[in-house]
Amino acid sequence: MAGVPGTFFTSDLHLGHRLVAGLRGFDDPADHDDEIARRWRETVGDGDTVWVLGDLAVTSSAIGIERTLQRIAGLPGTKHLVPGNHDPVHPMHRHAHRHQRRYLEVFESVQAFARTRIPVLPDVRATPMMLSHFPYLADHSDPPRFLEYRLRDEGEWLLHGHTHAAGQRTSVREIHVGLDAWDLRPAALEQVAALLAGAAS
Repeated sequence: MAGVPGTFFTSDLHLGHRLVAGLRGFDDPADHDDEIARRWRETVGDGDTVWVLGDLAVTSSAIGIERTLQRIAGLPGTKHLVPGNHDPVHPMHRHAHRHQRRYLEVFESVQAFARTRIPVLPDVRATPMMLSHFPYLADHSDPPRFLEYRLRDEGEWLLHGHTHAAGQRTSVREIHVGLDAWDLRPAALEQVAALLAGAAS
């Protein structure tokens, strides 16, 4: 956390969500949320950047949204949101535009998908990486849902959430950064780069 600012990626916090809290071993959603916040603070510093790839919570009520955003605002790091299907600010939702202003008070940016580069090896050009809540095809349900909101696989690497899988690798060019695959912590850029390097070797 000290020294050079870091970059982290995470997804599927599901704050206040009793079902997901139970699946993660918590009887009380409040305990689940507190533990996620504790591990975030252990991992991320104030000068770091965190890309949150969606599903902050499962709520559409004004009170629930505000509670979630206040909780996120209190966590360290400069935060960017690539919303998921449970986030009312995702453009799949008819009134997403009504939430933009409030979300931008907490997040530096809110966008349906993003693009970055991940340095894998010294003196080698960084690997282009797409960021989306959704994987190219995988899902935790059959058949896969929300296909119209997924990026098309055109050969680029993808960081995603949504699946709640325990595995960090989804396919040849997909890395799952959801909390369920990373001990309920944001994944550091260096950890993602190590997976990329392993895939290249």
